[in-house]
Amino acid sequence: MAAESTLALSLVEEFVSGLQDSKAKDAAKGVKDGKFTVLQLVEALGSSLTSSQPHTRARGVHLLSEVLQECYGDLTEREVEVLIAFYENRLKDHYVVTPPVLKGLKALTKCTNLPPGSAVSMLRSVFQDIHVQSLMLSERACVYSMLINIMETREAELKGLGADFVFGFVQSMDGERDPRNLLLAFQIAKNLIHGGYDLGKFTEELFEVTSCYFPIDFSPPPNDPHGITREELVQALRAVLTGTPKFAEFLLPLLIEKLDSDVQSAKLDSLQTLAACVSQYEHKHVAEFLQGLWTSVRREVFQTSSEKIESAGLAALTALTSCLSRSVLSSDSEDSLSTFLDFILKDCKHHLCEPDLKLVWPSAKLLQAACSASTRASHIITVAVMPSLLEQYNNRTQCSHRRTLLEVVQRFIHSVKNCQSSDNDESVLLAFREALCSIVFSALSESNSSLQITATSVLTSLAQQAGLLVESDIELALDHLTRLLLTEEDDRVSLAVVECAGALAQLHPALVITKLIPKLKKEMFTEPMNQDQEEVSELHSHHAVRQRCLSALAAVSIQPSVVQESTPVLLEVLRSAHTGSVNFSVDEVVLTCRSLQRIAERVQDSEEAGRCFHDVFIPHLLSLALQAALQGEGSSGTRSPLVEEVVLSAMVPVISTSCSRLQPTLAGQTASRAVSLFLDGDVSFLPDNSFPSHMQLLKKQEGDSWSLSRLVCLLMGSVCSLPRSVEVPQIDKLLSALEEMSCACSHPLSYTSAAKCFAGLVNKKPQGDSLDSLIQRMMKRVCSELDSPSSSVRTQAFTLMIWVAKALLLRYHPLFTTLTDKLFSLLDDADLGPMAADGFSLLMSDSTDVLNRACHADVRIMYRQRFFSENSAKLVQGFNAAPQEKKPNYLKALSNIVNKLPKQVQVTELPALLSLLLEALSCPDQDIHLSTLSCLEPVLVNPPQVLIQQLEALINRLLALISSPAMSVRIASLSCISTLSHFPVHEVLPFRARVLRALAKPLDDKKRLVRREAVQARGEWFLLGSPGGR
Repeated sequence: MAAESTLALSLVEEFVSGLQDSKAKDAAKGVKDGKFTVLQLVEALGSSLTSSQPHTRARGVHLLSEVLQECYGDLTEREVEVLIAFYENRLKDHYVVTPPVLKGLKALTKCTNLPPGSAVSMLRSVFQDIHVQSLMLSERACVYSMLINIMETREAELKGLGADFVFGFVQSMDGERDPRNLLLAFQIAKNLIHGGYDLGKFTEELFEVTSCYFPIDFSPPPNDPHGITREELVQALRAVLTGTPKFAEFLLPLLIEKLDSDVQSAKLDSLQTLAACVSQYEHKHVAEFLQGLWTSVRREVFQTSSEKIESAGLAALTALTSCLSRSVLSSDSEDSLSTFLDFILKDCKHHLCEPDLKLVWPSAKLLQAACSASTRASHIITVAVMPSLLEQYNNRTQCSHRRTLLEVVQRFIHSVKNCQSSDNDESVLLAFREALCSIVFSALSESNSSLQITATSVLTSLAQQAGLLVESDIELALDHLTRLLLTEEDDRVSLAVVECAGALAQLHPALVITKLIPKLKKEMFTEPMNQDQEEVSELHSHHAVRQRCLSALAAVSIQPSVVQESTPVLLEVLRSAHTGSVNFSVDEVVLTCRSLQRIAERVQDSEEAGRCFHDVFIPHLLSLALQAALQGEGSSGTRSPLVEEVVLSAMVPVISTSCSRLQPTLAGQTASRAVSLFLDGDVSFLPDNSFPSHMQLLKKQEGDSWSLSRLVCLLMGSVCSLPRSVEVPQIDKLLSALEEMSCACSHPLSYTSAAKCFAGLVNKKPQGDSLDSLIQRMMKRVCSELDSPSSSVRTQAFTLMIWVAKALLLRYHPLFTTLTDKLFSLLDDADLGPMAADGFSLLMSDSTDVLNRACHADVRIMYRQRFFSENSAKLVQGFNAAPQEKKPNYLKALSNIVNKLPKQVQVTELPALLSLLLEALSCPDQDIHLSTLSCLEPVLVNPPQVLIQQLEALINRLLALISSPAMSVRIASLSCISTLSHFPVHEVLPFRARVLRALAKPLDDKKRLVRREAVQARGEWFLLGSPGGR
């Protein structure tokens, strides 16, 4: 016992007299380790706590409080009781003792075993003995934290204090200025309101002490370590002011007053607070303020130049109308909603009928905001406004006025839809159904394109509300849309019509199938008369009609039932183009494939859609492509469009997208079919089966021909887009055949597609010895070809290697480094060096047809950053060691890598590579220039010191590039020069005259975009050092 007392006395002496603050931690550790208790520590502090010197007493209390902050959880109830009594007594001591006393009380409020009544006792002592606002910031924070802790753990005791607790808090908070403490104080006030505390007669005082900060006007200092934002304070205060209807009589007049402010942020805050508070209020709370609120909101919407304030005003009006709509009417009560809507209609309705329609939009927006608040409000406003709008439309003759009125009608339709509780509710617009349909169909019959576009939007809105369009209306609408598709040449109208048709197809698929699709099919298969004498413009027009029909077929094909009708039409286009029965151009065939792709992307997921992909899309496309490849040159010398590479390339994403959306069972069957077709020549599943048996699609044909080899791109689309869970049959045999084609075929599309297919399968192949041996065998063959300068298939071998490298990079396979080392070595190759440099771009870029997430490839996160961090040093070393004539390859490789990195990574990594990038700007290769400039642009916004140090070299190279033959390089260099003007003025001012002289030449550039960029750059540099400039 003596040893324990001696240790405690020693620590006390060193802390109090020796002023060694670190001993507080030792004392806390002693209590935690059981070397002495807190009460023994108090006994050891005896002489310090009873000293006649206030600072000595303060040091003693400080030590005890520091220990309690660490050990409050280990105290017994009796110890807590004694300590509370001690601290309450110390609150009456000298003011220098107060700060450590408050720290100790804050620690005690965290104790789980506070004695009953002690929380109230502590607060009474604090409220009576301390004037909180005379304390320093940290001490005030202690008081607020004490209140928060006690409110969390002793709520019932505090509520027993009644309104006295509220009064004590109001006194404590009154005059607080620090934003950190305000957040705590606002939290306490919010807890008081939402926790059900009795505010009593101090309701107004609580409102006044918090509302004096409204609206928040706070701008955090730069580099603020506390990170408190204005928005945090705004939200915290708003939660207090809008927390209870008891504040309504004080808050609403305050908001009306603040809306008269000239400060935009005050207006915005007031409107947002109004919207928040009325959601908590009943009609009786706002009834007496309706006229003032409406006047303020109307003024902001009518006169504001800020979209934010206008949006906030409309949101506030909707919330206010919704509040009034919740009122329950009795025989003797006033209908506040009708009164308020009368204000709105009186001030806004007449603007809808003015000849010049100047105020039609703000008036319409206000009416629509109120209309969208509730079904009752929408009924009152619609009945009052819609007849006037319809009459105005019919009386107007100018298309611009009609379009404006039609747009207003559409907004009302949206507002009515938004207030409906469910889609099956009867619309309040039902009474105006015939008149609405009449003006829409009238507008669709007009020749004005803007009016037609607006009419399609209104038609879509009407269709999306139950009951507003009957079957005959839909049929008439489809007739109008079909007519516009076939006759209207304006691209904007066509796009609007296609979108509208797509919306109707989702809601009324049966009518689209019977009314629209047959007409589109008929038009597509109709050929121009006297085609030999047909003028070029008319042929172009017919092509445009077919293009619109194809787009419309894709747009309406969302429901599986529609897809089953539209798909055969598109496949028939391909079949007719192949057979020549109808003359379709290559461009039209490509558009057909793109329409099929869009259908595959957008159709709703279902077993029915999967069956359509499996049984229709994929077999028919494979069959047509195979027929075209076997047919080759026809007897008349005409070629099928389906043998063109651009058509085959367009077929790939159709098949790929279809396969990626198949259910597992169907996906497995598709894989089996595709592999058996290409490996074994099994054509049994193909329609129009008149193919020769035992075809070898992946091998040379007779006469050393690869005539069927281009179809391997369709194999790639079939097997590389399947989910990883689907097992591809005969995978080893297939990979072997693909490897052979990749390395032996001479046709670029064929060997590239084979390499992609090989890589796509390797990417999904499970990890293990089988995969490793496959890669090693492939690399052995590839390296033997690449290492032989006389080999005729070096390009093919390189293509296979780079795609496999990408497949392994995406999945972080350890053998990837073997391939990259080979790639680095090829940068010094005389023939393949430039191709190897371009290969780094392929590694870092997203692939559209294979090795992407849409194709279920194994893609790890941040693979680009990993590749850069592991290989950038190798690239720099290779550049330093390379002969001069090979250095451009390294620079291009580096530029390709850095250019594909995320911008945040570029900004941090580029300073270390700056010397190489500046070197790249001196290369003759324009691709290197463009890639390097795009890398530099984000770094120039916040330039590192190393860049400023090399400013002269950078300016010299950029000025040289403004005369580049490539327009894109000239534009990029001028953009960088413009950004340089924002560097520190003392750094760039010495170059001002030289830059201005150099920028005179691009001002006369033959390209407008270059001249525009030059004017911008010269203007920025001209302002440097000028009066009123930077």
